[in-house]
Amino acid sequence: MSDKIKLASQFIQALPHAQALGMTLEDIDAGTAVISMPYAEKLVGDPKTGVVHGGAVSALMDTCCGAAVMSHPSNPSGTATIDLRIEYLRAATPGQTITTRATCYHVTRSVAFVRATATDENEDVPVAMATGTFTAGTGK
Repeated sequence: MSDKIKLASQFIQALPHAQALGMTLEDIDAGTAVISMPYAEKLVGDPKTGVVHGGAVSALMDTCCGAAVMSHPSNPSGTATIDLRIEYLRAATPGQTITTRATCYHVTRSVAFVRATATDENEDVPVAMATGTFTAGTGK
């Protein structure tokens, strides 16, 4: 594990919600992040189907987007969510890990723009997609 991933992973694991949801940082690079969340009974929103609650997916996507912003070379500081729009495309398959990949594709003096996709083991059909804006502190 690279030092950058190790440090980012320690930061994410220090977030109470990330720890409660079992999030794991899989990869982080210049403006991109990948975080997974294993299936857990405590995350189920519908006991009849066993489907993970949308709020858990939302928290995963928000955290991953923030990590992507923080890893962007043009953003030397922390970040906070300004706006996050999530489109839920289908229910995640019960029993499967959900993984989000986020990319920070543009950073201005004060705003970072991010796109993200959440998938389960069927990576061809996303569970959800998100676009968002986050605070940035480029100082330019």
